[in-house]
Amino acid sequence: MNAELVIFFKALADANRLKMVGLLAQRDYSVEELAALLNLRPPTISHHLSKLAEAGLVSARAEGYYSIYQLNKAALETTARGLFSNEQMNSTTEDVDLDAYDRKVLADFSLPDGRLSGIPSQRRKLEVILHHVVKSFKPGVIYSEKQVNQALARFHADTATLRRELVGYGLMKRETGGRAYWIERVPG
Repeated sequence: MNAELVIFFKALADANRLKMVGLLAQRDYSVEELAALLNLRPPTISHHLSKLAEAGLVSARAEGYYSIYQLNKAALETTARGLFSNEQMNSTTEDVDLDAYDRKVLADFSLPDGRLSGIPSQRRKLEVILHHVVKSFKPGVIYSEKQVNQALARFHADTATLRRELVGYGLMKRETGGRAYWIERVPG
């Protein structure tokens, strides 16, 4: 369906074609009528109509010496409805590596020994780092603050910030008073 999406969007990616769709939604027109209404030459109108026809949005019928164009409203509605279904939107990203950004952030903030060169201030980058760090804890195990700090020190000297952010982002739970820390599950 990706090729169909490209054809559909290309067909509508022109202001004059959008105007034609709007006009044809009101009533049927000939090439000459559309040319006069849009102040374009008939060959230009024919070119635009062929793009719309390729996408299945318009069709023509002969009426005397003229071809009369009509909007295929059913095709437009069906395509538009199908375009934005979850399945269709998901299928457009099948060949995209969804972990590429996370790997890049980790590479940018990691030293050769696995420690962090810094703690990012940007929220999305910080989330990536925290998701990486939290994997060093086992779900269901209760850790003391000292144990948490020892584990976090392998990543960065500022264990207080890492600990606070892990709790703040909901990746780690903390007992009131900070005596016990745990994770419920390793985020995927």
